[in-house]
Amino acid sequence: MSIFEYNGSAVVAMVGKNCFAIASDRRLGVQLQTIATDFQRIFKIHDRLFIGLSGLATDAQTLYQRLVFRHKLYQLREERDMKPETFASLVSALLYEKRFGPYFCQPVIAGLGDEDKPFICTMDSIGAKELAKDFVVAGTASESLYGACEAMFKPDMEPEELFETVSQALLASVDRDCLSGWGGHVYVITPTEVKETILKGRMD
Repeated sequence: MSIFEYNGSAVVAMVGKNCFAIASDRRLGVQLQTIATDFQRIFKIHDRLFIGLSGLATDAQTLYQRLVFRHKLYQLREERDMKPETFASLVSALLYEKRFGPYFCQPVIAGLGDEDKPFICTMDSIGAKELAKDFVVAGTASESLYGACEAMFKPDMEPEELFETVSQALLASVDRDCLSGWGGHVYVITPTEVKETILKGRMD
């Protein structure tokens, strides 16, 4: 078993019309044993920028703390919030710094940039970015997430339809992966609001 699969995870981000959704499962396991069913994988950087961290849970929490620290320094120096593209470059640089002993995480970054244009991106554990215009996935359920998102995604969805699509894709995918699941955590972000929802899923 790979170290990335040790705790199990499923993270997906999807774009809509001037909005985006980011969702994750809630299971924290040690291989096949479930430890917690309310684990948080999606973190808020600011109101228009979120990061989901799949992979090893301890590294995800450490990496998040370092990213919050770097973002607060940026806010103090620049007196503004970081743009999603800039933040993606920061995460990439931070990971590549540690390439010989990496954080075992696959980040998924989603945010609203200039003119409320959604930006999504994922990267591997050493910071190689993968940009997309529709959706990005990460975690142990990534293979089934690719299939579900490919089948369900439509361009320019409104927030309500986007929520439904990403929720159905997540729940369908984690049922096909024994290392992730136990419900879901979905954020839908529009220029004016952040909507957070907890999904109930199969509890096995």
